[in-house]
Amino acid sequence: MNKTDLVAKLLANENLTVLQEPVRTASFDIVNRVLRLPQWKDMTQDLMDMLVGHEVGHALYTTEEAYLKNNPYKDVKHFAGYMNVLEDVRIEKLMKRRYPGLRKSFNLGYKELNDRDFFGVANGFKDMLLIDKINLYFKAGYSCRSEEHTSELQSHSFISYAVFCLKKK
Repeated sequence: MNKTDLVAKLLANENLTVLQEPVRTASFDIVNRVLRLPQWKDMTQDLMDMLVGHEVGHALYTTEEAYLKNNPYKDVKHFAGYMNVLEDVRIEKLMKRRYPGLRKSFNLGYKELNDRDFFGVANGFKDMLLIDKINLYFKAGYSCRSEEHTSELQSHSFISYAVFCLKKK
């Protein structure tokens, strides 16, 4: 077991299966309790810590019952993507509260993803879907924003309301 596996298990307070594989991005299987981490070239420790922190957030706070079984919209085309983004916002906020030391890794990790153009915004935000803009707004923070992007999202007050409603549950 390597250091990353041990950290993930300790943060999650359970004996997760941690796999480092050639995958496009990190993921967490909430049913089988498997955390998958990518094997990217030149990945910094902050980026790895951010990915682990994010996926452990799903291990701690995303329940199979709420996300897969009791979600009436899970099979509605495109709606699952919106739910996933809002769930990501929720769990990252909870992880930063529970483990304040992860805040710096989240900020630096998302900055590194932005520098790698992981989000595909090097040419601007004009052709992006609203859900992708919401995702960037909450995840990447100021390192990935433009004036146009920020003002457009601030005009959508339902974003904050949606996050508030999810927080209440």
